[in-house]
Amino acid sequence: MANSGMAKIAVVGSGISGAVCASILASKGISVTIFESGRGPGGRMSNRRERMEDGTELCFGHGVPYFTTSHDEVVKMVKSWESRGLVAEWDVKFGAFDKRTNKLVEFEKDNTTKYVGVPTMNSICKALCQGDGVEAKFGVTVGKLNWIQDRTSWSLIGLDGKELGQFDGVVASDKNLVSPRFSEVHGIPPPLDVSPYRGFSVLSQGIPVQACFALMLAFSEPLSSVQAKGISFQNSDILRYAFCDSSKPSRSFIPPNGQSWVLHSTSEYAVSVIEKSGLKKPSNEILSKVADELFQEFKATGLNIPKPLFMKAHRWGSAFPALAISPEEKCLWDNDIKLAICGDFYVSPNVEGAILSGIAAASKF
Repeated sequence: MANSGMAKIAVVGSGISGAVCASILASKGISVTIFESGRGPGGRMSNRRERMEDGTELCFGHGVPYFTTSHDEVVKMVKSWESRGLVAEWDVKFGAFDKRTNKLVEFEKDNTTKYVGVPTMNSICKALCQGDGVEAKFGVTVGKLNWIQDRTSWSLIGLDGKELGQFDGVVASDKNLVSPRFSEVHGIPPPLDVSPYRGFSVLSQGIPVQACFALMLAFSEPLSSVQAKGISFQNSDILRYAFCDSSKPSRSFIPPNGQSWVLHSTSEYAVSVIEKSGLKKPSNEILSKVADELFQEFKATGLNIPKPLFMKAHRWGSAFPALAISPEEKCLWDNDIKLAICGDFYVSPNVEGAILSGIAAASKF
């Protein structure tokens, strides 16, 4: 690509798919600019920093708790990250809790290696976005992507109407760029109109997603009565997972001698809340109510859960795809306009799927 005159690529979204794609393109000598609406990289591999009333700083991996690998391409890439100190194995006990019997009914028996970013979950994306040949612009929401036929280039416009630059190609790794949900949140059409492009019609109705609320908890002491550091819930209408975030390698920013936990709601519970409150940013009142309901469900396990020092909820409105739309092709590509669309919603709805899709998108240029 670098030899064919393609010099500038815009990557929209700095989740793991976009970050991997950007890093590979830059390694080919291509100039890459990442546009990310959030304050930092990572997408649902991002972190949340909070402060307790006494000023103690906390950090939570409130999105994807860990990831696994099975494809050789991804195994090799993760091993290289491990050698750079960006990832580590998370070797703890996982179990399942049956709400109906209020018992930990089983412990995980497989030997699948679980990986986490270190010292925080977004360390991988952060390093990739800071690589040579990559310029990352955070807090910038792309409001419109226009293909300029006579210049054979893309023009990107910010949500505020300002010109963001012209590029020879675009990688869209943020599914909201083509989603009707963008209109519900911002009141304008999605930034990328895919209707004129062949093969992209699968995106026009939006990608099915699973909403989720995350609850971040900090305790003054370890939860000694909880025998597992990762728990999946059975027969609960409210809770899906609970993870001891502070048990991950190289974690800091936790209460002295304490623990931090992250709970994930069921999709059904999240949908019931969103149906009442809408897709716009939830109010503090709604988040406070959600936090209380999730914590009470956790406490109702009978696992002797004490009152937390800190408790705050976060909504993931559309971060978790419900299915994969093109596992074989791994991304969508239009060679005429140099447009690639990638993400975990193509291969498989997990971190490895996102990585594979990012690799595939980079190979198209």
